[in-house]
Amino acid sequence: MGENAISGNLKNLVVCFGEMLIDFVPTVGGVSLAEAPAFKKAPGGAPANVAVGVSRLGGSSAFVGKVGDDEFGRMLAEILRLNNVDNSGMRFDHQARTALAFVTLRGDGEREFLFFRHPSADMLLLESELDKNLIQKAKIFHYGSISLIEEPCRSTQLAAMKLAKDSGSLLSYDPNLRLPLWPSEEAARKEIMSIWNLADVIKISEEEITFLTGGDDPYDDEVVLQKLFHPDLKLLVVSEGTNGCRYYTQEFKGKVGGVKVKAVDTTGAGDAFVSGLLNSLASDLTLFTDEKKLREALLFANACGAITVTERGAIPAMPTMNAVQDLLSSSSRP
Repeated sequence: MGENAISGNLKNLVVCFGEMLIDFVPTVGGVSLAEAPAFKKAPGGAPANVAVGVSRLGGSSAFVGKVGDDEFGRMLAEILRLNNVDNSGMRFDHQARTALAFVTLRGDGEREFLFFRHPSADMLLLESELDKNLIQKAKIFHYGSISLIEEPCRSTQLAAMKLAKDSGSLLSYDPNLRLPLWPSEEAARKEIMSIWNLADVIKISEEEITFLTGGDDPYDDEVVLQKLFHPDLKLLVVSEGTNGCRYYTQEFKGKVGGVKVKAVDTTGAGDAFVSGLLNSLASDLTLFTDEKKLREALLFANACGAITVTERGAIPAMPTMNAVQDLLSSSSRP
């Protein structure tokens, strides 16, 4: 499927590993799943969202993961293809179905999830099914923690990470905590932290800091530096939604403010932020040591997240380069 990667520079390939699924979202806002009158389907899964986000910005991306050999799985592969994401690393399971998630934002602002993964195809990706050539081409190899919940995909993710690392790829990790999927809080904490020290770049949210540190203050730099910044880490970013983000590197730390917009739906905002950051990093790895450039890249990433909340859904709302530049130039005017 080489022709899918027509956008972007193939030397700057971002390969995203993990789950892709169908989200079912109520046709009206502010209701519980039980109250929803009807649902509409939307492609989902954080790693797939990031792959589309990079491609939408003009970068080069690929997705590696497994879906069911069913209507939904083929639909997801086609959505990636239409969005210029190389889907040659996708596999189709003949037994298990594509994962489904019912997701709603209730009236009280809390998200409610109901997952159908018993087991779903994404959990069954085998190491033998990995497209090793594709992974070895990655300038950046990006992944989450959902694939760590069950075997065999846990071992497959570890093997893919090792393959990428050995090939000189930069490893990027967004834990993307989804507690309802884990057997227990302890299991989630243990597994998410088990691969922590292998990453070059980590993006986490305030809630994830509190969870991973067992209740510490997410705004305390010392907590972050003592408990979460490991010696080989090149960049740790804490996303704070509308408030922007904080960054920590080997040499400096700071904060970049958010870009103000009118929010409609926050789905996919974190993934758009990650794609904005990875797209910048893929073309310029000096961002780790040049604070001015890093701050520009993080402001750009904040704008990617901001645009995504102005539209419903994740993949449909991922911004183009022009849209991000327009927003930045309009928000920088007095």
